Amino acid sequence: MKKNQPPQTTPPEKHRDFFSDVYDVVRQIPKGRVTSYGAIAAYLGAKSSSRMVGWAMNAAHGRIPPVPAHRVVNRKGLLTGRMHFTPPELMEQMLVAEGIEVKEHAVQQFDLYFWDPVKELQL
Repeated sequence: MKKNQPPQTTPPEKHRDFFSDVYDVVRQIPKGRVTSYGAIAAYLGAKSSSRMVGWAMNAAHGRIPPVPAHRVVNRKGLLTGRMHFTPPELMEQMLVAEGIEVKEHAVQQFDLYFWDPVKELQL
């Protein structure tokens, strides 16, 4: 992205199918559970594309049907996408409302709340 350009809210054409696949997976994350960018990428057969999953989450706001992007965190349970919520505290508030304990921008007991699409969904 060039400097001083606003972030893109619609995925480029070449990424549109991948973004749609990401949204399909994220919509299946149960309330009260979280997954990681990398777990979604691995499920989609693109293990090295966790950053692109992050881009998809950044572009997910306002999608119909809604995409629960607040349930996607980094591999350590950190709320690295919180700055893309308005206000940034909204991501944590949504997780807490679902019963997930969050402290210092990190999901506590991450292993307990982790939802692995590779194990939970059939290809």
